[in-house]
This record gives sequence, structure tokens and C-alpha cells, in this order.
Amino acid sequence: MADVTDAPFRRMIAKYSAHTRKDGTVGGPDVMWTEFVAADGLMRATPEGKVKLMADLMYGETERPIVAQLFSSNEAYMEAAAKLALDLGFDGIDLNMGCPAKTIEKQGCGSAMIRDPQKARAVIRAAKRGAGHLPVSVKTRLGYNVDEIETWVPEILAEAPAVLTLHARTRKEMSKVPARFERVARAVEIRNEMNSDTLIFANGDVKSIEEAYEKAALHSLDGVMLGRAIFGNPWLFHPEKDLSNVSLEERLLVMVEHTKLFVELLPFKNFAIMKKHYKAYVNGFDGAVQFRNELMAANTPEEVERLVHEFLAQQ
Repeated sequence: MADVTDAPFRRMIAKYSAHTRKDGTVGGPDVMWTEFVAADGLMRATPEGKVKLMADLMYGETERPIVAQLFSSNEAYMEAAAKLALDLGFDGIDLNMGCPAKTIEKQGCGSAMIRDPQKARAVIRAAKRGAGHLPVSVKTRLGYNVDEIETWVPEILAEAPAVLTLHARTRKEMSKVPARFERVARAVEIRNEMNSDTLIFANGDVKSIEEAYEKAALHSLDGVMLGRAIFGNPWLFHPEKDLSNVSLEERLLVMVEHTKLFVELLPFKNFAIMKKHYKAYVNGFDGAVQFRNELMAANTPEEVERLVHEFLAQQ
């Protein structure tokens, strides 16, 4: 998610969702994706512009496995960007063919790919050429204006991506209707009918790890992607913590830590980006609305930290 799942936030998730499993391994998210990055921009930008785009491909070792999410309708640029992701040490490459933003669609990318399956397939092949040994996956939707999985899913599967993630709505539906996981279950059937080895993931409206496991079992899915559920909740993947048993003080101090990390890692980005997170961290408790309004006027980590300590002192 652009301007949300950046390196600072992923590191917060890695830190606060980390836990030790019974077998001694460290648990957390099974895999994380970067924000989506324009392959065209990476190849055509000025040196100054490329520095900013490369920041969207910044990651730390605690975030592994980490997948670079790219978009392009230009095969040469996609191949080159995939090669760049390989050189940067990513664990995989994901092609965004589901973003409904008009600015993305005007480039023939995102959901526009659904209307041009042959171009989509060519872009997948290009990514594979650049990716070397890295797995290449695709994230898309059920269709453009209507459900098209009977024709769209076979086109994607014909290129044998490692994973196909389906946002369980059409482009036209955006996020305005409930996600239809039963249609992703049909995609699983199509995959099986084609004897494909591609894993099928789904996403849309899943609010917890428990719900993710339930939906995966119910619909025979190989995985479930969570998006909006992580807003303000870096503990999401921890089996013993959630917002119901994290104290208000801890939640707000983690928000301060997140703010400081954002400015440290991405000093050239607009501070207003962090305010998306404040809307998520600061809700569901007495005084949240007024406090959130105060945070919206802050422009530095120091201001945010001061406001947090003043608020906590009044509790």
C-alpha cells in the first residue's frame, strides 16, 4: 500500500509482531511486500528522482522474507526493474495488476492489465527474465467491471507465477462491497483443473490472523494477505497481543517510535504521510478525537512526542 507499508512501518511490524514459537523459531508475518514502485520511474528518473524511488525499495533484514512490488506496462522496464530487485537481494517480486487508481491505469498498469491479458502475460514473462531465480507473483482482482475469473485467472496461471493473490472484488467495486472469498475459492478450482503449481492467496476485509486462518481453511486457500488490518496495529501477527490487551500508553509510545523511525529513514518524504497512521493509532478511547486533531497539526517527531506525554499525563 503506497505511503503506508513503507520500511519504517514494516520494521515496526517485524519488531512488535515477533514472538518465539514452540519449536524455538521466531514468528511474525510469513512474508511482507514493499509499497508498489514504478518500474518505468526506476529506469527513467533523474538521479534525484531515482533516489526517492529507491527509498520505496529500502528494507532491513528483520523484514524478510521481503518481496519487491512493481508495476509497469513496459516489458523492457519491467525486466530491468526485476533485475534490479534481484541485485538488491529481495526474496521475490510481485506484479501489481489490481490497483484501481486512475493515474496508474492511464499508464496501462494496475487494474488496466485486466483489460489486456496478452500485455499482462508479456509483462509477467519480462519480470521472470529479469528476476533470475526469484519467484514472481501477481496481485490482481476478480475482474474489471464484472467478475472475469473464468477467463482472467487462466491467462495469469498460463504464465505460472509462484503466487496469484486475488483481491476478492472487481475494479469497479473498489472496496465498496464485501469481499467475495467464495470466488477466490473458484480460482483455486481453476488452478487445480489446470494442474498448476501456483499458490492462490486472497485478500479483502480480513481483520485478524484468526479470521485469515478460518477463511483459508474454508476456501482451500494457500494464504491470506492482510492490508488495512495492520493500520495502527503492529502487534497484528503476535499470537498473544492485540489492541485489546496493549495498554494505551504502549500504543501511543509505539506511535512516537514509528514517527521517529519514519523521519530517520525517509527524511525527504512529506511528514503528512505519518498522519494516516495517527488516524489508526488514535481511536477507540476517550478523548481520541480531540487528541487526534492535535496530532494532525504537528509537523515534527518532537511535537508528536510532547503531545503524547501531555495526553498521557492527563489520564
